[in-house]
Amino acid sequence: MTAESGENAVAGRTSRRSLERSRGRTAASRKTVLIALASNAIVAVVKLFGGLVSGSTAMLAEAAHSVADTANQGFLLASIKLSSREPTPDQPFGYGQERFLWTFLAAVGMFLAGAIFAIGYGVFELLSGEKPGGYAAAYITLAISLAAEGASWLRAVRQVREEAGEADLKLMDYVRGSRDPNVKMVLFEDSAALVGIFIAFAGILIDQVTGSNVFDPLASIAIGVLLVFVAITMGRDVSHLLIGGAARPDERDALEEALREFREVDDVVELLTLVLGPSSLLVAARIDLADDLSTDSVEDISDRIEERLREVVPDVTEVFLDATRSRGGATAQA
Repeated sequence: MTAESGENAVAGRTSRRSLERSRGRTAASRKTVLIALASNAIVAVVKLFGGLVSGSTAMLAEAAHSVADTANQGFLLASIKLSSREPTPDQPFGYGQERFLWTFLAAVGMFLAGAIFAIGYGVFELLSGEKPGGYAAAYITLAISLAAEGASWLRAVRQVREEAGEADLKLMDYVRGSRDPNVKMVLFEDSAALVGIFIAFAGILIDQVTGSNVFDPLASIAIGVLLVFVAITMGRDVSHLLIGGAARPDERDALEEALREFREVDDVVELLTLVLGPSSLLVAARIDLADDLSTDSVEDISDRIEERLREVVPDVTEVFLDATRSRGGATAQA
């Protein structure tokens, strides 16, 4: 063998399929995160000012909430940037799973903001019994926050609704099954922020009407519990993807059904899937092919199977097929 032919024989050691598949959706996710980042940064400053002027514990808890959300959007932007790197021989399928790692870190940050500050400071103020004032400043702050958070929430809902329509799924079914952690995190964060605004409003209003100093810190504690709940939900949602989750059950069923469609496939011995990124899946299948197939026929059926798998589940980017005898066939031979 010549040196030139030896060089040509070197196998490819990286794949750009997952990177190319993710680029279209990454742009939309990045825009959603940028809008959320700008909104949360503005709201954090407004809430902090309003909280200091009014002395409202719930308002300060909401300020901490917005600061945590702003930091989280920074994490999400970092994940989009890092996941867009070119694959390397040491990371042959690319860096799509970076999206899951940074979303998990964002969930941890939200948990700390809720558990340490919102709940802790609420308990402290509840025990100290200090009475807030400056109700007008608090209400103006809440109104500005509602407008900004609402705009970000509408953007996230719009993107999720469009993607759900493309997948031919209901909105909530898509949200539960989506592997895009960025849009889901923004949607959950903004939903929690809107609920938190109404909780703060209720606590401040009841204190003002009753002359009590209990409901404002109770509102802070409630906001903290809300943040902890959202953080745990997001962390649990993304953790199985971070450690090597499989495709959704409906996707696995569709893939197996597609394999069994081919008359050249006698049996599907094993079907394994792995999530490589928000919009990329690896499929590895052991299939028992008909005994009368020639070498050219095996290559042809392999190409057609790969094409068909991508048709039924568009997120499939990597396909590995292993021709093997079925368990039943092996037993019969024995």
